Amino acid sequence: MPTPTARTHDDVLAPATAMDAVTLHVGDLKGMATYYADALALEPLEERGRGRHVHRVLGRGATPLLRLVHTPGLPAVDPRQAGLFHTAFLFDDAAGLAATVYRAAQDPRSRFVGSSDHLVSEAFYFTDPEGNGIELYTDRDRDLWLHRDGNVVMGTEHLDPNAYLREHLTQEAVDAGPALAGRVGHVHLQVGDIATAEAFYLDALGFEATVRGYPGALFASAGGYHHHVAMNTWNSRGAGPRASTLGLGDVAVTVPARDDLDALVGRLRARGLAFADDGRSVSVRDPWDTQVTVSLPGTTTEDLLAR
Repeated sequence: MPTPTARTHDDVLAPATAMDAVTLHVGDLKGMATYYADALALEPLEERGRGRHVHRVLGRGATPLLRLVHTPGLPAVDPRQAGLFHTAFLFDDAAGLAATVYRAAQDPRSRFVGSSDHLVSEAFYFTDPEGNGIELYTDRDRDLWLHRDGNVVMGTEHLDPNAYLREHLTQEAVDAGPALAGRVGHVHLQVGDIATAEAFYLDALGFEATVRGYPGALFASAGGYHHHVAMNTWNSRGAGPRASTLGLGDVAVTVPARDDLDALVGRLRARGLAFADDGRSVSVRDPWDTQVTVSLPGTTTEDLLAR
């Protein structure tokens, strides 16, 4: 059996790669914008009309975290098709996470779907009013992560949400709201099959596997993070290209330099994948017709609204 070829610098994304603002197509722009403002303490940053569609960017401070595109008339999110499993918002500390979990749990439009200690992180899960998954989490110190057989050791251990809030919730953090830092830590996707997802997200885009062997799922990252992207078939096994529905519109990734985009372009060309390159970003569609945009750091609201 031939030995697998080692991946070179040009085959993988730079260690400083990170995730960026996620785009959702929404049917009720006002309702969804107020939900994310009230439940997740995201502030409206800018809004612009483009033809029949209105784009609204929300974030914390000057950091965009979410773009909502008003696309009324599209069918609702289909939980069995490829697309978004959840957007994972990462917080700097337990107080910031607890304050946001408390807000989300208090909002009657939220649906709480669970909490878990993943060994590398502590996470709480919700569903927004239009059926999009949300994860709110903090990371454990990277020095505490365990590795086995080349994989990051992750688990799904019990995490009592009420005990967590009793230990970490402070009125100061609740009052701070959007002044507390937050960012998109990872994006978890529903795909039709894992092998095809690996060929695109690892071989073409350049992420590296961090957890293999988890039934029906693959976790991958840049720079040894536990995962920037995950792909699963738990609800969507065998799904083909996505229909035009509400839900996920764009997965955004940032890389440090233009050289990183050039290496990506080389991988895409070598595989015959169509892409667009505007100098600051490269956009490509995955096998299920989900758009992925890889760009240079410092995404502004203007950049998002132009996509």
